[in-house]
Amino acid sequence: MKKKSERRNLPVWGQKEEFVRTLKENQMVMVTGETGSGKTTQIPQFVLEAMMDEIPSSDDQWLIGCTQPHRVAAMTAARRVAEEMDVKLGEEVGYTVRFEDLSSPRTVLKYLTDVMLLKEAMVDPLFLRYKVIIVDEVHDRSLATDLLISILNRTLISRPDLKLVVMSATLQVFNKRYFRGAPLIKVPSGRLLHPVEILYTREPVMDYLESAISKVIQIHTCEPPGDVLVFLTGEEEIEQACSRIVRSLGDQVTVVPLYSSLPPALQHKIFDPTPPPHSVRKIIVSTNVAETSLSMDGIVYVVDPGFSKQKNYSYLTTDELWFVSRISQASAYQRAGRAGRKCFRLYTEKTFNDFMDKEIPEILRSNLVKTVLTLKRLGVEDLTYFEYIDPPSTRMLFRGMEDLFHLGAMDDQGNLTNIGHMMESLEEPL
Repeated sequence: MKKKSERRNLPVWGQKEEFVRTLKENQMVMVTGETGSGKTTQIPQFVLEAMMDEIPSSDDQWLIGCTQPHRVAAMTAARRVAEEMDVKLGEEVGYTVRFEDLSSPRTVLKYLTDVMLLKEAMVDPLFLRYKVIIVDEVHDRSLATDLLISILNRTLISRPDLKLVVMSATLQVFNKRYFRGAPLIKVPSGRLLHPVEILYTREPVMDYLESAISKVIQIHTCEPPGDVLVFLTGEEEIEQACSRIVRSLGDQVTVVPLYSSLPPALQHKIFDPTPPPHSVRKIIVSTNVAETSLSMDGIVYVVDPGFSKQKNYSYLTTDELWFVSRISQASAYQRAGRAGRKCFRLYTEKTFNDFMDKEIPEILRSNLVKTVLTLKRLGVEDLTYFEYIDPPSTRMLFRGMEDLFHLGAMDDQGNLTNIGHMMESLEEPL
């Protein structure tokens, strides 16, 4: 009963009837709502209930898939939904991520990464196992997310019985023309009564790592109880910050890191409840994976230095490098949305106003070898006329094809060789 009442308190619950009705009447539905509105856990359950009402006694095996850009998000959402449905994880509700498939023939709702669904498409290009596919966190604009949306958009024509739900925390990604005028459902913010207070610095910060550590210590010393989420750019910074916070505050706090190379068991420590006594405060120090993909209870304060590590490709040098760069305004809003009470931005308001509106999609700043390889393995013949959400330049596509040709993975007709079929395509992020 408690789980049911918790579900009813989520902002998305108020849109349940509208969503179910819209899904029945349309092949594609778009949903937007802030992080924490309940989209990731509730919309798949709404779909499942609707499907069971529609085909209650069918003997045919059918499946609802919900994709996430990150492994830890897919695993966490599946666990949460299994708890809410009071079923064993891996039975009716399961997940599939790289190196781990916790699903069974009984599974009707499966969470999986975008990359894993693309891999399934190489064997099952029409997604025949699925009745409904939900693509979550579309605003992430990862390579895999963009390619998956494009492939599914094409598949809907051949599979009129397949339904697609596209979900995002922001409206910016919804191009009405690209999504063929699909209806949009807006989930209202749950923060109208308790808006987050945004606090800027008066002067620019010279060392954002030092400033972030100092701000955490100040929050613990001066602010009321509540957990803290700190955004940093990578493993080295995160480990340094964690050790210094522990050195300063000792057993007054529980400090938990989150980054890609951390083992899954340690990644899931961010969801552990804060241990007694109640004076102990949990501090999570994370990369930008915590912006939207994960729902963490108890976060009251967010510390946002305004940086993230982003991949960029140089056409001239052919190098793909990771740079620490300023985030976008969209990312800053997402980070602030994680806070229950206050967001401490370690930059001035003028600096924020100078941020880009949104991130540049990964497909426009990446080496496209793996993109070309993925699309070719999915049966796309003409890469230049493929319907991308944001088309990459023709020369970047040709560079990717040239690289595959020189590797012996593609022949002079643009077809994959045996080597090409054996090569790994897209990688799965955290």
